[in-house]
Amino acid sequence: MAIVFVGIDLAKNVFAVHRVNPTGKPERVRPSVPRAKLHEMIAALPPCTIGMEACSGAHHWARLFQANCGRAGMKRSPGDGRCRSAG
Repeated sequence: MAIVFVGIDLAKNVFAVHRVNPTGKPERVRPSVPRAKLHEMIAALPPCTIGMEACSGAHHWARLFQANCGRAGMKRSPGDGRCRSAG
């Protein structure tokens, strides 16, 4: 079955990766992918949307993924000050 979305929890040395199929169900979850293997693993996937939390390292990974893997996007975390409501 095709993969339509990949979510990555970025960290310093080990990343958590999950893939979602067209029905919206997680197809495979990898709780620990070493930094050295992340780009290799993502490059082996078919073109899909890649999502990750916006942080300083996310821009680096997004550029790598967009260059040869597909679309990569970032989302601000809910705790980010720009997302809080006034009051």
